[in-house]
Amino acid sequence: MLKRFVDVRDEEVRAVLGSFVYFFTLMCGYAILRPIRNEMGTAGSVKGLPWLFTATFLVMLLAVPAFSALVARWPRRVVLPRIYRFFLVSLLVFFVLLKLEVAKEPVARVFYIWLSVYNLFVVSIFWSFMADVFASEQGKRLFGFIAAGGTTGMLVGPFLVGRLAEPVGPVNLILISAVLLEVSAQCVRWLSRWARDVQHQPPSAEGPVGGGVLAGLKLLVASPMLLALGLQVLLYAATSTFLYFQEVQLVAQVGKDAASRTALFGDIDFYVQLLTLALQTLVTGRIISRLGLGAALAVAPVVTGLGFLGLAAVPVLGVLVAFKALRGASHYALERPSREILFTTVDREARYKSKSFIDTVVYRGSDTVSAWLQGGLTALGLGMTGLSLAAVPLAGLWLGVSLYLSREQRRLSREGGDELAPAAPDNAAAR
Repeated sequence: MLKRFVDVRDEEVRAVLGSFVYFFTLMCGYAILRPIRNEMGTAGSVKGLPWLFTATFLVMLLAVPAFSALVARWPRRVVLPRIYRFFLVSLLVFFVLLKLEVAKEPVARVFYIWLSVYNLFVVSIFWSFMADVFASEQGKRLFGFIAAGGTTGMLVGPFLVGRLAEPVGPVNLILISAVLLEVSAQCVRWLSRWARDVQHQPPSAEGPVGGGVLAGLKLLVASPMLLALGLQVLLYAATSTFLYFQEVQLVAQVGKDAASRTALFGDIDFYVQLLTLALQTLVTGRIISRLGLGAALAVAPVVTGLGFLGLAAVPVLGVLVAFKALRGASHYALERPSREILFTTVDREARYKSKSFIDTVVYRGSDTVSAWLQGGLTALGLGMTGLSLAAVPLAGLWLGVSLYLSREQRRLSREGGDELAPAAPDNAAAR
């Protein structure tokens, strides 16, 4: 039955289904935790959120090089299970502390920071592992279906939160995420055995890998195209932060208690993922293949600009939910795949190192600056309407960067697919 939808070989079926389950459980577990984190972010009022964003960025500056050092020194078959076990034990500790209400507000804030770091690594580690298990030719055929597992997980997770948060209690949902994370860890072990026994991968295929943030930064500075890609991510993150603060404020006004607020966050995430899945299956391929990257890249900033204008005119929760659903779907279903296509035109050094730097440090740095900027504008007396209007020029700049990137991609295609970044020196490539 799977072969009707996916170009999969007989010997690959079990691994593809296992990878689908792996990504589903990973993202479903995270999607259950995210509404809980968002509700905890309201503890002590919305004014404390800039400090949480700053702390998250500082922790990220330590976590990214630490992770790079681990994978550079030890094979992934050792590193991945240990990382999952670390996060699993952390989850259980948070469950006990929150259940016993030990230092409730400080623990909630630490949990907020912890999950903000965790969500970066789960996706990065997953796709790194997929690249180890499957060959390039297999990835072209199979990764689309495997990615749908993550989208499905991000759809099911908020649905469960929306239905279980009030009758079961938000804290108890952490146990569901812990179980799902253990299933993800078991999938890693099973897929490693499949790669060895069926793919006949040599032991060296799981050996230590190199990499580092500084190399990615050097390539980023040297390439105007990579700088534009970084600016695109920065503007997306900045407008996301503005929208997130609006969401927290509106949910805090409507929700009567922690359970109802958690359920509201879960419902918002559910609608975002539902629309994303619909666009991924029905629209993404058609837009990119028929209209090109320019149209696909332009949708998200246009939706963002119009959405903030609508939110400025009618600052109510219903408008925000519709705005966030359309924006999230256009980003995950159209802009993000298009951006990954752009990264296929850079050299391998830039693809792995500069992309890592952009997706982590640039993204979290933008979060932090935007959070403090939003706080400053609020202190100057700007309400929700003023903050929404302040985000519109950012969306306009984002649109301009996106159109520049699409023009550069067309130019490079006409010139024969030259790479966007300078080739790394031999010694850098060897690292």
